[in-house]
Amino acid sequence: MEFQVENIKCNGCATSIKNGLMKLDGVNEVNVDIDHGQVIIKGDESLLNKTTILSKLKAMGYPEPGN
Repeated sequence: MEFQVENIKCNGCATSIKNGLMKLDGVNEVNVDIDHGQVIIKGDESLLNKTTILSKLKAMGYPEPGN
């Protein structure tokens, strides 16, 4: 799953995102593209929930563009 999010500015942001999302069920790997504001998540597709992931990102300060 790939998500476009705002406010990713540095490696510290990327680390925070990785640590936060790795706590969610079904998430096995998180990659963050700082330059393009993308978060790429790999894991068990049957457990990954887009709404839950987006809510977690927003709560951490990384909302989808326009939110």
